Amino acid sequence: MLNQVADGVWVRQSDWVWSNTTVVRTDDGLVLVDPGIHGFELEQLADDLDRLGMPVVAGFSTHPHWDHLLWHPRFGDVPRYATAANARTAGEARERAQAMAKETAPDIPLEPIALLTPLPADENPLPGEIIEHDAHAVGHAALLLADRGVLVAGDLLSDVLIPLPDPRRPGQDQAYPAALDRLEEAARRVDVLIPGHGAVARHDEIAARFAVDRAYLEAVARGEEPDDQRWGKRT
Repeated sequence: MLNQVADGVWVRQSDWVWSNTTVVRTDDGLVLVDPGIHGFELEQLADDLDRLGMPVVAGFSTHPHWDHLLWHPRFGDVPRYATAANARTAGEARERAQAMAKETAPDIPLEPIALLTPLPADENPLPGEIIEHDAHAVGHAALLLADRGVLVAGDLLSDVLIPLPDPRRPGQDQAYPAALDRLEEAARRVDVLIPGHGAVARHDEIAARFAVDRAYLEAVARGEEPDDQRWGKRT
């Protein structure tokens, strides 16, 4: 079910790795951020959206990992925006994303996966501010809804997953802390932080998310085993 976390902002969590779908109300309709995961959950999400009584007018993918590239025909044939780098990467790896989705949840609609529209360079059709950075995945972006006091963070700042730099790209040891710097600056304007996976953070919990992610990365940089009990901890 949808849980309202701020004015015109709802979150629905999947059973799969505590994945969060964010729904944002605008004057024109609803924007879906990273809807997922199982097909039956997408169907239930569509039912929830019907009850809100507004059409879906756009989607937004925070980054090009398969679980953030999903869609359902019931959401409509609307633009699903992403950064240019995300849209390009997702398009190049679309077949792989479809295969991974099919393996994880066979009831996921495969045809809509990774059909993204690059954000226009001269305007932002989405509510809020897009914060693009280089941590975790190519073209990763957060969505700052400053007027609602909400930061939708994508796959950073989770209470259940450790920081996961992209091992295939150089410079992540610098890119990840730099991304945290930018997001922490944005977070000074919000009361609610929505991670891609895990519990929504509020008020003082937000600063704690940044602190624990920084501590993890600093321990790794020192060559130490982080004292971190989140899922995915290295063994």
